[in-house]
Amino acid sequence: MLDPLVYGKYPAEMHECLGLELPRFSNSDKELIRGSLDFIGINHYSTLYVKDCIYSACSMGGDRPVRGFLSTITERDGVPIGKPTAMPRFFVVPRGMKKIIEYLKQRYDNMPIFVTENGYSPKIQHDEHVEDLLQDVDRIKFHKAYLAALASAIRDGANVRGYFIWSLMDNFEWASGYSVRFGLYYIDRITNSLQRIPKFSATWFVSFLAINHTQNSTTKRSVKPLKPNMIHSTVEAAKIAANM
Repeated sequence: MLDPLVYGKYPAEMHECLGLELPRFSNSDKELIRGSLDFIGINHYSTLYVKDCIYSACSMGGDRPVRGFLSTITERDGVPIGKPTAMPRFFVVPRGMKKIIEYLKQRYDNMPIFVTENGYSPKIQHDEHVEDLLQDVDRIKFHKAYLAALASAIRDGANVRGYFIWSLMDNFEWASGYSVRFGLYYIDRITNSLQRIPKFSATWFVSFLAINHTQNSTTKRSVKPLKPNMIHSTVEAAKIAANM
């Protein structure tokens, strides 16, 4: 659906599938919308396998096969596409980050790209303790892997301008309430104090940014260090992250 905003027209695939059902753009409409994007923003959490149902019928579990859509699945030959998370269809598949960036680069003439959301929530444990939630090593591994894939795409020429972690702190997820935790900060809802406590990943991310700041001589922005009284020190995070 980005094609009209970039090129002023629908892609050939949509014309082939929908034909005359597609709305028609007037010449003035085309001129108005063509090139009206400043950048492309993507929210990326996972990758799925896709089955083409355009030219072959797919079953949706009903009495009749359905045509004209794509069916997505999370495993192939009984093997999951990646490590599961708290979200049923979110799996850890870092290679998908590079693939989607490469696709956007090629299809839309390497427009500026921002990764506006990318995050991880561990599988829900009913007997979980606060200490376990704070030691979120799997979240660090997730972001290290996805950032490495993103860096690879950048080295290959992708015009990536920014990357935003979802999320700063544990929040209310629309379909899951407070049970799914994406945050770098834990919020104490057990005592209702709502205290914000940095997880291990928060101190790791500060270290990651600080290290890359010192290595990049063109970067002008400084990173404010965490306060010494926070639960995990930046030094501890850096040591463990270096060994992952």
